[in-house]
Amino acid sequence: MSISVYLTLEEVVERYRNQVSEGTLRNWRSKRIGPSFIKIGKAILYPTEELERWDRSNLVSCRRMPIAPFDKTED
Repeated sequence: MSISVYLTLEEVVERYRNQVSEGTLRNWRSKRIGPSFIKIGKAILYPTEELERWDRSNLVSCRRMPIAPFDKTED
């Protein structure tokens, strides 16, 4: 049996290095976008596995550019 870990609103803001504010998370919850959450009474909790799933869904993949060989110039 695996034990779920939950983060509070403040911990989620800290996880994303203050690049996502409490207000943004509040707006996302009201619009039902952003990471999934659990509401127990007044407490809003975010399961870490849902945050990780949300991170993966927002991952931007870049393609690799071939590296051109150095030009050999003769002196």
